Parts: sequence; C-alpha cells; structure tokens
Amino acid sequence: MSRKLFGTDGIRGVAGEYPLDSATVYAFGAALGEWVAHHASQRIVVGMDTRESGPSLAATVAAGCRLSGVECCFAGVTTTPGVAHLARTGEFAAGLMISASHNPYQDNGLKVFDHTGFKLPDEEERQLEVRIFDYLSRGLQPQSEPLTVDPAFDRQYLDHLASTFRPRLDGVRLVLDCANGAAFEIGPQLFRRLGADVVATACAPDGRNINLHCGALHVESLRAKVLEEKAHFGAAFDGDADRCMMVSGSGKILDGDHCMLIAARQLRPAKVVATVMSNLGLERALAGDGIGLTRAAVGDRYVIEEMLRSELPLGGEQSGHVIFRDYSTTGDGLLTALRILEVAIESGRTLDDLTQDFKIYPQKLVNVRFKNKRPLDELPSVQAEIRATEAEFGDAGRVLVRFSGTEPLARVMVEGPALDRVEARAASIAEAIRAALS
Repeated sequence: MSRKLFGTDGIRGVAGEYPLDSATVYAFGAALGEWVAHHASQRIVVGMDTRESGPSLAATVAAGCRLSGVECCFAGVTTTPGVAHLARTGEFAAGLMISASHNPYQDNGLKVFDHTGFKLPDEEERQLEVRIFDYLSRGLQPQSEPLTVDPAFDRQYLDHLASTFRPRLDGVRLVLDCANGAAFEIGPQLFRRLGADVVATACAPDGRNINLHCGALHVESLRAKVLEEKAHFGAAFDGDADRCMMVSGSGKILDGDHCMLIAARQLRPAKVVATVMSNLGLERALAGDGIGLTRAAVGDRYVIEEMLRSELPLGGEQSGHVIFRDYSTTGDGLLTALRILEVAIESGRTLDDLTQDFKIYPQKLVNVRFKNKRPLDELPSVQAEIRATEAEFGDAGRVLVRFSGTEPLARVMVEGPALDRVEARAASIAEAIRAALS
C-alpha cells in the first residue's frame, strides 16, 4: 500500500494547506503521541528551521501528542541532524524536525526520527498514516500548546560536533553561507570555536528569506564571497543544514560527489554508497583507487539503508547530503564541512589538489512540473526519447527519469561526453514529458 502523506523525506507541503493544515497536523501529533506512548520514554524532542510557520506547527503537534500524555521538549531552531543526534543520545522515544529543507519559506514539513536516530522505515510511516486518518475521521478540534526553547539541546549538539574534529583552524579564513536557515547561529559558533576566522553570510533569518538566493542551492554567491575575502575555504548549507556544498580558495565549487571522493580516499572503504544521481566521474575516480560504488535510490534514507545493509561507513548524494556513519545517522552539512576541512588541514593540501583528477561528465538536470501524473512506462513518447538517448551515448552516458518524492515534478537527468548533446537530449525528454502530462 502506497503512502498518501509521507514522501521520501517526511510529510511536506505548503504550510497551512493540506497535509499541513491544522487539523491534519494535530492528527499527526496525536498519532505520533500514540506511537510514542508504547515506548519506555514518553518524550519527543522537537526542532525546526527558521520558517515563519515553524512555531505554530510545533505547537499544534505538541498539543496532539498531549492527547496520549506525551511531552514535546523543544530545541527551537536547530538542524535536522541535530534533532537526529538528540533523539539518539537523549532520553527520547523519537525526534521531530519541522522543515522543508531546501524548499522556499512557504513550504514546511514533518520529519520523524526514532530513538536510534534513523528516519522511520516506510512501513512504520504507513502505519502512522493509518492512525492519522483515524484521528482525522473523529473530527477533533485542533489545539495549540505553547513550547519553551531549552538552549541546552543546541549546546549538546555543538559539543558533539566539535569533539569530532582533531586539528585546529587557527589562521584559516572560512566563509559560511547558512542559507538564513537552521545553521545561522550554530554554524559560525562551531567554526569560531575551532579557531577559524569566520565570515558569516545569510545569517539573518526573517522567517521568509530561508534559501532565498543563498545556501547550498545557490553556491555562486558563496564563491564570489570566498574570492572577495581571499578565504581559504567556503561552505554552504541548506535550510535545515543536512547538506553541504564547498568552495575552494581558488573558487572551485565542490558538491557531494567531490566530498565523498575526498572522504573515501582517507577512509579507504571497500565501497561508497551514492545515488543514481551521482556523476559517472565519481564512479571512475573511485575505481582508480580500488574503491567500488554502489548506487541507491534518491534520498538519504535509502543511502543509509544500503550503508547499514552493507556495513559501509560512507555514503551520500551529489546534492550535498553526505553520511559519515561513525558520527551520524543522517546527512549533516556541518559534519561534512568538518570532515573535509580535516582532510585538507592534516594533509596540507588544498581542495583543488584533493579533487584534481575528478573528471566531471557533463550532466543536465531538468525539472518538469506536471498536472496529471502517470507512470513513466505508460508514456510511449517519453520512452522513445529515453531509448534514443541511451543508444546515442552507450557506456559513456546515463539517463535517469524519475518523479520527485516531495514535489509535483518529473526530474530528468542526462549525462554524457559532450555538453551540447547532453543538453539537447535532456530538453527532448523533458518536452516529451511536458506534452504527455500537461
């Protein structure tokens, strides 16, 4: 049975509209509280990013949880991996992050972690949905329960991150782009604590400017600032800080694939877990070092599932989610920046040096917004374009077409040896989808 509320990263939508209307959020809280009530601990830790809708969503969830006698402990503005860490290390049955990650401020989401710090498995989310719809059918009047921030939670997470870093950053000039999001305070605090000269940007959230022309999806502004400040490194996070994109002192942009390559060469795992979106260049660079690559479905939850199944320490996504299993149960932008800086500082090499042999195969990603979703295998014109692209590129390219798990988008990715042909083929496939699903 497919899930109706949960996507690949929790429940997500426009705040105030279904499924993030007050009635459904209250029912979600009640269902989550009922689930938690069967655990040893009767407490949930709740965090949020800087969206203006976050406090009201938190208060509504807390009121729903109270129906089952479950207490919500409020961490306030913190990162998604911060909530996962607190759920795992504290006396909590679960953690809840209220965030829509890299999406614009109008969106928000509800993401649940169990006491192990991992996102709930698909089957548990399905069971939770059943309870949510049951509560909705009762016509309960949504309530709100004010929450008070406990600043100790952020300190605990900050201490954890700092404890993982071996060298010092004295004399290192570092530009941070915190996306006006969850890392706007803890990010600069962390790297200054480790000795860095931090230039902090996009650290003035107003509830509506999260991810707005800044952060991990808009790295060009960070690149410009790194060059302007003559900084050694730059790091950009997204709204909930589970992603990290980096910039070298020369202005080279490093995505999640680059970060995985740098980390893999230090850790020397048998394999790295990436997704179907990771560049073919990563696979070939790793192979040159005798390291294999296993590809999982898009979504860091599927990456971590494969890492656990294969007992591998490193995995991630090209988009900047990188998972270091020895330190975290989910993608963590701050932790990723620490690990990459650690390699650079201890090796005495620049990020350019560490990735100089990574040949990036031209890749084009096109998002097609649709009105009427239909299975891709029922769209013959789209299948014909895909087959033609695969025939043209052969082993020197890849084609991936999939539906987003969080938005009404079809995502087209084409990779190949020549940019002009990659762009042309991606445009042809996108146009076929647009025509078929209009």
